[in-house]
Amino acid sequence: MNSITNSMFESIKSALTKENSNTSNKIKDFLRTEVGNTYTVRLLPNIKDPSKTFLHYYSYGWNSFSTGQLVTAVSPTTWNQRDPIAEERYRILRNGTDKEKEKAKGIVRTERWMVNCYVINDPVNEENNNKVKILRFGRQLHKIIMDAMEGEEAEELGPRIFDLSPKGVNFKIKVEKQGDYPTYVSSKFTTPKEVEGLDEDAFDKTYKSVFDLESYLTVKSYDELKDLLNKHYHCNEDVDVVEKEDVAPVSNAPTPVVKTESKQKVAATADDESLKKLLDDL
Repeated sequence: MNSITNSMFESIKSALTKENSNTSNKIKDFLRTEVGNTYTVRLLPNIKDPSKTFLHYYSYGWNSFSTGQLVTAVSPTTWNQRDPIAEERYRILRNGTDKEKEKAKGIVRTERWMVNCYVINDPVNEENNNKVKILRFGRQLHKIIMDAMEGEEAEELGPRIFDLSPKGVNFKIKVEKQGDYPTYVSSKFTTPKEVEGLDEDAFDKTYKSVFDLESYLTVKSYDELKDLLNKHYHCNEDVDVVEKEDVAPVSNAPTPVVKTESKQKVAATADDESLKKLLDDL
């Protein structure tokens, strides 16, 4: 007699469908930017906990030396905790052979930030307009934002960059191409302007619609990260499952597919330039 009842099967299927749906929805919560376009947004504060308005984190990415697939992980240094990947890189770069040091360069460490924003104009995906999205950015946009908050422009801008009223200012994110990489250096805050279609009654609702940014990071323990290194860097164990990205894809990065490889080894073709294009700071 089959021990798997119809109701049990439906429960399993429902749980899997819900999990896939949640993953898909999280990806949709991000504002994706493409070269050759300018995106207009209004940054949003976390009114419940202003200290969580921005989420600053570090992450790693490399092409698995076991499967050839992209592997990513959030660095525990984000929370001032021990990081086995950082420790291993330091050990290799200090005491490793030239060959080992060259291999270690394949692990790319990036610094990023997240913030909620109200999308005023997305020229590529108009369905994002008038919605709250998550803006993920690197050092270029971070510098522009910091200048507006505490730099030379702070007196003129300051709190206005988070204000939805006509006293607030829009953030125009201009994505240009510099060589093989996107550049955001021409992005800027505008003069105070009303957000069309958004009145005072909608301000409070919009502020309360911000996402919990911390929920978009997948946190692995120290031992889990060591296991990740053993499988995908040192190739010490057979790998059955391709690791999924720990955070949603950035910019134009394709959505990774999580699948079972049935212990089939894929030749490692670590393409450093492609990886740098994917993980290079915005």
